Amino acid sequence: MIVAPLVTLQNWQREIEKFLMRKSRNGRLVEDEAPTSTIIRVGKSEDIGKYDFYIINYELLFKRYKDLAKLGLRTIVCDEVQNLRSKTTQKYHAIKKLAALESVKYRVGLSGTPIYNRGSEIWPIVDILRPGLLGSFREFCEYFCYINEKGKAIVLENKRESLRHMLQKHVMLRRKKSDVLSELKEKIRYKEIIDSDINYYNKELERIWKKLEDERKEAQTAFDASTAYQRAIQSERQAAGAAKLPHVINFVKNIMEIEESVVVFCHHKSIHSLLHQSLSEFKPASIIGGQSDKQRQDSIDSFQNGQTKLMIAGLRAGNVGINLTRAKYVIFAELDWSPAIHLQAEDRLHRIGQKNTVFAYYLIGNGTLDEHVARVLVDKSYEIDSIMDNKKESFENKEKAELILAQIQDKIKSILRVDTAQAPQI
Repeated sequence: MIVAPLVTLQNWQREIEKFLMRKSRNGRLVEDEAPTSTIIRVGKSEDIGKYDFYIINYELLFKRYKDLAKLGLRTIVCDEVQNLRSKTTQKYHAIKKLAALESVKYRVGLSGTPIYNRGSEIWPIVDILRPGLLGSFREFCEYFCYINEKGKAIVLENKRESLRHMLQKHVMLRRKKSDVLSELKEKIRYKEIIDSDINYYNKELERIWKKLEDERKEAQTAFDASTAYQRAIQSERQAAGAAKLPHVINFVKNIMEIEESVVVFCHHKSIHSLLHQSLSEFKPASIIGGQSDKQRQDSIDSFQNGQTKLMIAGLRAGNVGINLTRAKYVIFAELDWSPAIHLQAEDRLHRIGQKNTVFAYYLIGNGTLDEHVARVLVDKSYEIDSIMDNKKESFENKEKAELILAQIQDKIKSILRVDTAQAPQI
């Protein structure tokens, strides 16, 4: 059984047909005959039938548990296994029960980013792949973690190395791309502080927090108050994205003049829409939540085939299961709270098939929430990297990145000089 994100199911089926051959009864491979497979797409209980491979997305696991338990599964493969990082979800409990079936002999988790936010997220994953290795969650926390002011378990700095050694010894094969793909070029990150419309941003903040005060006064439960707060945070993130948008657009346009193909990631649908409108001259391809598999694949193909030179993608809709190797420049118009989301988005470009150095530009709005999010990302990255890789990845200020950035800034300055010269004198 292959368990994977919904958007990758068809790709799994294609790859099985492409790379695997069926065995005959005497154990010999039968050429030109692929193993049988089926994609399970409905939550309603029904007979699944007999196949070599069953492919299902995480969200359906709980609903189809009884049907899956009857199949005599021998191997369970969890793609993007970070989907199981929370031990309170239905999909975690469904996989936990399926992995414990007597017929199951092999359990495999696949991910380049198994930890999204905190080191303690590795416990539920290991609990499924090798139960008991890290003890109970309480025992794990008592030995490896401290609890922060928000009640989250954070792996102690002096325990991160020993946790990494335990994972590498018993359950984790972790190799860098540079170890296995000698032809793959490096990846360079660059953090760029850009201007924001502070007047607009402050007015939006005033409106957001006034609304929050009103909602919390009217809140009848702690849940209502917490929900109001979360809505305010989302609104503030959107305001930060909108406040820097004109400068993001200038940055993208000038990159487009320097290079052929560019991928831009954003978080909010409203920002996605505004980017499309403002960059319509480039006829951008689009990846966004709510697309059908066909719409999504058509957009990817049009970009990869060179029919368009610009891809605008949602951070969480376009960060897994796709190749965007035609581009070597990726621009983050908005930031996510999770370092892993950015890493996965970068790796849509930095993967097999990429022949160039990949440049990742993080555009941070001056004087906005972005600055706080950037600091949070640094702290999270330090914990994650020290557990997974014994290193701290940071934004790299390389010579070529500086040169490209200088070219962009020169173009923006020249545009501003022209605009000023053409402005009517009062």
